[in-house]
Amino acid sequence: MSLKAIVFDAYGTLYDIQSVADITEDAFPGYGEIVTQIWRIKQLEYTWLRSLMRRYQDFAAVTRDSLAYTLRVLGLAYDSETFERVIEKYLHLDLYPDAVAALEALRPRKLAILSNGSPDMLNALVRNSGLDRLLDATISVDAKQIFKPSPQAYELIGEVLGTEPSEVLFVSSNPWDVAGAKAFGLNVAWIERVTPEAMALACVENELVAPLTMFKAIRTQMDELGFAPDHRVRALSELPRIAQESPPADNSGMSRPE
Repeated sequence: MSLKAIVFDAYGTLYDIQSVADITEDAFPGYGEIVTQIWRIKQLEYTWLRSLMRRYQDFAAVTRDSLAYTLRVLGLAYDSETFERVIEKYLHLDLYPDAVAALEALRPRKLAILSNGSPDMLNALVRNSGLDRLLDATISVDAKQIFKPSPQAYELIGEVLGTEPSEVLFVSSNPWDVAGAKAFGLNVAWIERVTPEAMALACVENELVAPLTMFKAIRTQMDELGFAPDHRVRALSELPRIAQESPPADNSGMSRPE
């Protein structure tokens, strides 16, 4: 395949969503890990529920609602200042350590993000992390008012970048996102950060299954949906090797999106 663009999921792929754990633990001592995991699980569930119900609210609202749910079911009291301090972390998530070097090595192809994040959230996150100097576009599903893995969300890649699905490599660590992108017809690379072997070891080494282990079992293993990725890698740093096997297409006719 000739690649015109490499498009990344944001949350969990370029940015470590588990990096909220320090602030949740600081805000709710002893509950930081379980808050982090329930929050992310409900956040994803709310995107799917709202898409199916056709009652769209943007990812900023979804993120707030899922945190409120989490704190309520855990019986944790909080004030508005604490709530806002935790929410603010989503604008300052940590990049995975190999993210910047991987993106730099993937030029001259067009580089973009396609994310469930709302425009304000994504633009702040990209700016705060310095990725704005490397990305040609930051694409939010808000333009379609439906969340991934709806095909309408992946259509935005072609509409913004002027590409066909066969000209795009989509990269995600989220199995549900991998399946959605592959079903749409994109070339897909899965960042498999947690292997089944690691999962099995984590389960047998602990008498009780920890919240993080439970989260990994639910959200990090490939789903049985009949759509397998074209590439399985363990880290972003492996992507340049895949790109080298696929010569870049001529991007001379593609303008940089505003």
